[in-house]
Amino acid sequence: MPVRKTTKRLYLIPVLSKALDILELLQEENQPMTLEAIHRKTRISKTTVYRILKTFVPFSNEVTESLKDAAASVGVDLLILDNRYDAATALKNAEEFVRSKVDLVIEFQVEQEVAPMIGDKIAGANIPLIAIDIPHPHATYFGVDNYRVGIEAGETLAAHARANWGGAVEWVIGLDLAEAGPLVQSRTTGAFEGVKSGIPDLPVELFVRMDGRGMRDRSRKLIADFLQRHPKDKHILIAAATDSSALGAVDALREMKREKHAVVVGQDCIADAIAEMRKDKSPLIGSVSHEASSYGPSLVHLGLQLLRGQTMPPYNYVAHKMVTQKMLE
Repeated sequence: MPVRKTTKRLYLIPVLSKALDILELLQEENQPMTLEAIHRKTRISKTTVYRILKTFVPFSNEVTESLKDAAASVGVDLLILDNRYDAATALKNAEEFVRSKVDLVIEFQVEQEVAPMIGDKIAGANIPLIAIDIPHPHATYFGVDNYRVGIEAGETLAAHARANWGGAVEWVIGLDLAEAGPLVQSRTTGAFEGVKSGIPDLPVELFVRMDGRGMRDRSRKLIADFLQRHPKDKHILIAAATDSSALGAVDALREMKREKHAVVVGQDCIADAIAEMRKDKSPLIGSVSHEASSYGPSLVHLGLQLLRGQTMPPYNYVAHKMVTQKMLE
């Protein structure tokens, strides 16, 4: 039986953080800007700026194509809608899914305040719902284990401190992404726990959370301000919720010529982070890959199991792996 399967913006964090950078800049400037001007101010590649401005659909092409291929291989029909980062649009799309009498909904939208309403609409129509990365009521969760990837980032930071600083740590900074909600923020919680497990008995006052919002420039400013206020501190661990935030931290360290004073671990393993890690003596020592290409087959498999009436775990996690500088040498 063909299955109409719906999905939107299948991989939030890597391109979302860049899209948010652009949104923030446009709001600050409050006037039309050229692609070149946006590129200069955000340091985002022109290709990415163009793609975001043209469609503002920040899902990973790799993930989308992966899902399409997986769906085609088993004869699943896809109905793809975009929420456009707008709560009202997300609600309308949910209503469209119900009107279309789809067999299964795969939902990825970041407006937490409408998640209960979307979940209720879909559940009211007795349609199985899979929520990607952001939990929704009545939904089966599919996405990264945010706390676990945070722990692995923290463990990597602690291992570096032990190997290179004799275990000395003066600060542990978490660059959060508060807008994505508490589940994504658990990356920072996990990172702190990972550091503590590797270097026990660190005083609680050494751990500092900052809301980098997943943005490169905002994170750069936050870290630059912190470094200015602590000019003599040399053993700083930084765990970033996204690679864009991680790269912002690296920018600050480099601009202030303090690359030797801190190390950074990010999340997502985007191309820019890989390129940065390949640089000699980069402060970015690692990033957790969320294995975007695995989303498609796993989502199709999970969806078909739900449609067959099988009972599935409430949380279904994608594979992830730590990628470090040494692995790229």
